[in-house]
Amino acid sequence: MPTWNSRGLRGSALEELINKTNEKYRENHLALIQKVPTPITPIRIDKENRHITLAYFDQKSTVDYIGAVQGIPVCFDAKECATDTFALQNIHAHQVAFMEEFERQNGIAFFLIHYTQKDFLYYLPFRHLKPFWERMEGGGRKSFRFEELDLSYEIRPKPGLLVPYLDLIQKDMNERE
Repeated sequence: MPTWNSRGLRGSALEELINKTNEKYRENHLALIQKVPTPITPIRIDKENRHITLAYFDQKSTVDYIGAVQGIPVCFDAKECATDTFALQNIHAHQVAFMEEFERQNGIAFFLIHYTQKDFLYYLPFRHLKPFWERMEGGGRKSFRFEELDLSYEIRPKPGLLVPYLDLIQKDMNERE
């Protein structure tokens, strides 16, 4: 069973940038997005400093963020990738199932991926993930390559917004119509 401290701070830099962006969106009444906490069971607690030093995840988490953008329900997960190949093992079947159900309820589901080696931020619509996922389930590649992405979904920082994904949600919605 994975422990709380075994994964270190992987992804925390990206999440911090997203959290700051979400706060700006909230302040400007554009969106209300919250980080979904992962429930844990503490195993070891440093009583002197009142810190949890070891814990187990209680249950599978669904997505990292959930909320609403101008009345539209959205959910997304933040991922980091150090190479040009994104391993689909970083996405879990229960996350895919949740996002599929979420979109069935007229929500927008997506991934924000930071390709750390390139310092490239990417908005991956759920519907663009599905062919990669289905290819894997059919016995094909268990990953997708950077070259397979639609680069028009690149996220470019704006003044005051480090991960401005609202424009890409609009693009995503426009392409669905």
